Amino acid sequence: MSDAARSKALKFVVLLGVVSLMADMTYEGARSITGPFLAALGASGAAVGIVAGFGELAGYGLRLVSGVISDRTRKYWALTITGYAVNLLAVPALSLAGRWEAAAALIILERTGKALRNPPRDAMLSHATASMGRGWGFGLHEAMDQAGAVAGPLLVAAVVHSQSDYRVAFAALLIPAILALAALAAARFLFPRPQDLEPIARPLATSGFPRVFWVYLGGVALVAAGYADFPLIAYHFQKASVVPPAWIPIFYAVAMGVDALAALVFGWMFDRIGLIALAVSSFLAASFAPLAFLGGFWGALAGMALWGVGMGAQESIMRAAVAGMVASNRRGTAYGVFNAGYGLMWFCGSALLGVLYDFSIAGLIAFSVLAQLASIPLFLWAWRRHG
Repeated sequence: MSDAARSKALKFVVLLGVVSLMADMTYEGARSITGPFLAALGASGAAVGIVAGFGELAGYGLRLVSGVISDRTRKYWALTITGYAVNLLAVPALSLAGRWEAAAALIILERTGKALRNPPRDAMLSHATASMGRGWGFGLHEAMDQAGAVAGPLLVAAVVHSQSDYRVAFAALLIPAILALAALAAARFLFPRPQDLEPIARPLATSGFPRVFWVYLGGVALVAAGYADFPLIAYHFQKASVVPPAWIPIFYAVAMGVDALAALVFGWMFDRIGLIALAVSSFLAASFAPLAFLGGFWGALAGMALWGVGMGAQESIMRAAVAGMVASNRRGTAYGVFNAGYGLMWFCGSALLGVLYDFSIAGLIAFSVLAQLASIPLFLWAWRRHG
């Protein structure tokens, strides 16, 4: 492919990266205070947990529906724009919520919007990254995405510190939300047919996915099940007095920074050694649990860094690999199936890890480490079959 074509594809990826950066500033900034905000409105701890868990489950489960619709209608842009609009505008609307039930509905609506837009957006990215290396392309997108995930909570922290009002912070997030939608409109105008960025599409498939996809998804499911969610880790940090409360958000910011760097590094590796890169990242990330749950201050920090390594690889390599396993006209559905399976196993694994934490931290660590290590043979089998 010519340098001009690669340059055009890179511009598309960067433009969608800007969208994701601003979008992550918006909803990750909001997620850093939705728990305290719900509590301030009178919600119980159980209500906060249910809202958060159901929002994540809906956010991943609905991606299957979105992926199927995007492939059947070929309306990738329409679904992406609608999803982003719902996802982003629900956040500043929280500043108007007067009851915790209304806030909960907006939180779930925000996750629903994200579910709607992710599969068609990733399908469009798969076309652009074909010419520049899918690992590098998805890694670059994830790095920009995580830059927003770091900036958003810091922006909210500054607003809350100066104004002492969660509502003002939610209202301030309208600015990055509008910037994200403006960048998305520019991308739609400049690249109305992203599929043209992929010069040679894989042959059309009438139904089903190849066996390698399902084996690969099994490996992804094991990683998701064994990966402790940050709220549980933060809960441990505070309960065990491992990390001072003021440092817990900083630890999360460190993990997000490592996530962004890891996405670039492992994305670059993926383009050269394929799924071996994912096996390597899974091996490294498996060590986060003993460090985070048994270590002191510095051990916990190292554990969060390795947690960020795993997240960066998951958000870049895992998505990049899907694009090469299925035909171009089935990618929306494939990303929907992938995200639904990943989200379901993340939810089930998080629930199990939470139960294990109450009974045995050693059991939690053993399950987390073994589940992630068990994924490696499946990734290597997929690499031998698919390359």
